[in-house]
Order: sequence, then structure tokens, then C-alpha cells
Amino acid sequence: MSSDENSRSQGDPSHKRSGSALCMGPRKKATSSNPLVLHGRHFGRTVFALCNYPSLLTAGILRLEELQDSPIEEYPADVRREHKVFIELIDSYPGLIDRLTKGEEEDVIHLGKGASGARGDDTKTLKSAVLDWIVPRGQAVIPPLSRNIKSDRGFNHEATGALLCPAGLDWSEPELPRTKQNLKSGELAVRGDQWPIFLYAGSQYNVEDPWKGLLRSDILVFGFKHVFTSPSSVDKEPKATRSGNAYLHGMRSVTKGSLAYIATQARKSDYIPPPLLTVPSGPVCVDILDLLDDPDETEEVADLLMWWTRRVFPNSSSSQRCVSKDSALSKIRARRAALQELVTASN
Repeated sequence: MSSDENSRSQGDPSHKRSGSALCMGPRKKATSSNPLVLHGRHFGRTVFALCNYPSLLTAGILRLEELQDSPIEEYPADVRREHKVFIELIDSYPGLIDRLTKGEEEDVIHLGKGASGARGDDTKTLKSAVLDWIVPRGQAVIPPLSRNIKSDRGFNHEATGALLCPAGLDWSEPELPRTKQNLKSGELAVRGDQWPIFLYAGSQYNVEDPWKGLLRSDILVFGFKHVFTSPSSVDKEPKATRSGNAYLHGMRSVTKGSLAYIATQARKSDYIPPPLLTVPSGPVCVDILDLLDDPDETEEVADLLMWWTRRVFPNSSSSQRCVSKDSALSKIRARRAALQELVTASN
């Protein structure tokens, strides 16, 4: 990333273009332990994983002043997204802005250290664990894959290549063998919005209904449990253990950011060796979040998040929203629906 992308002039009218705060900045070491390290780990996993925290906070604080004269709707989409992440960050840690304005800039370093540390830890542990999930239980991966080496994964291996193949393409189509060859060689570049088939339940993509099964695969569920509840919860009844990341942060439902995080981790870190990583992790994460934040997709997203929460946090109140068939609440809602139908018919 160039220094121009990280800099921002207050007097420059181009301030409403992207400030690149949702990209990783240079790594810095924190000088001491700090609660913000732990907070940064959780924020990166559940909201946005690849923030440049100094740019995000600096630009966000300045933008708060600008918004007194111009609404956020007048800014480009990428800036609106950045500001949304900024607001979620300051809302998640009360007093953060006060600490920064009082000269405690080192807090920003702690946040970044936490987020980058979480990504590194998750990549390391998932790299091995994912090999138990890419084929049905009891079956072996053929040819075998090393748990600590990624060079033979990705499009270099039949099993992982089939899972990574972009939805809409057929890895095993006998009439189009060049699809597989071009993916292996890198001649066929995969863009950030060409999501791999393993994001779909059963690796089945319905071109007529592309929402069907999206982000509901077993691999994603296993990866989510591995990171947020505990590695042992993958094979046991869903339960947040006292040592799990979700328990430590009071997390009782699945967030949009956490879904994008696990999907990105699985795609980037667990399957694709570096020479074949043609899509940076940032665009993949952003594209998924764009879909989940799209107001036109609200119904589908709400159903998706409920599906996830019931599987990962079955005992949480947010997963138990089904109304009993003969309850008073169900009767009230049925009566309201009937009255609305009558009004509609009379009009």
C-alpha cells in the first residue's frame, strides 16, 4: 500500500473518496498488555477483519465533524462502509475516542495487534483442522495432504480444487477440461465476487436461485465453531465453552462480519497456496459484507443469520423466536394479518 493511500489532507476536497482504512496497515508491536488487544481480536473476527486502525479512527473522527454539514448519504459507498465500521468500533468500546483525544494513541496499536494476531492464530489452527472437513467423515483425502503445508492444496489437488471452483463453473465437466487446467495454471483469474462452491450447502449452486444454500455449508459451520466456540465443539453438541471466544465476549448470535470472516479465512488460508492466491482476502470479505448489508436482501439475510444462530448458539434467546402455534401471540398476529387482508381487498 502506498503512502498516498494512507495519508489524508483535511483541506483536500477529495476527502470523500475512499480512505483505504479498511485495508491492512503496517504491522507494529504493542509495548504492553492491554484490554484493547483482546477487544481487537474479537472486533476483527465479528465486524471487519482487515482494518487499518490508525486510518480508520483518524478519518472517522474527522468525518464526525464534517457530518455536521453534510450527511453520510452524500459520500461514496466505500466511505459509507468505512464510516459504518468506525461507528461500530467506537460503539463497541465506550470511551475509546476520549482516550485517543487525550493522547493515548498507543491504543490503536493494541487494536491492530489483536486483530492481526487473531487472524494469524485462526489461519494456523484451521490449516490443519480443515483437512478433516473436506471429505465425508470416515473417508481419507486422496492423495493425502500435509497438515502443515499448503503448496499441494488449492487447485493443485482434486478435492480442494473442486471445493474452490467458482460457483457456476464445473470443475469435473468432461466437455470443458480447460476450466480445471486454467484454474490450476492461474490463466483463469478468479475475481472477488466469484465465490467458491464450498460456500454453498452440499457444494450445490442453483443458478436460478443463487441464494439457495449460500453460506450454509458444513465446512463453514465447522470453521465457525472451531474459532468461536471451541475446536471440540465441531464434533459435539453445539455449546459455548467457558474458554471459547464467543463466551469470553458474550457473543450469543452470529454476526454478518463473523460469517464473512470465516468464509474469507476458509478460502484464503485453508485451501489456496500462495502462488495461486489470485484474489486478495480484502475484496472477498467486502463483497460478502456488501451482500449481507444490502437492504434489498434483508429477508434472506435475516433468515440466514437465524439459521446460523440456531446451529451455533441453540440456547440463546435470539435463536428461539418461533411462535407457538396456539399461543396468544400467534393469535394476535393471525388476527392482524386477517384485518390487513380485508383492508387490502376493500381497496
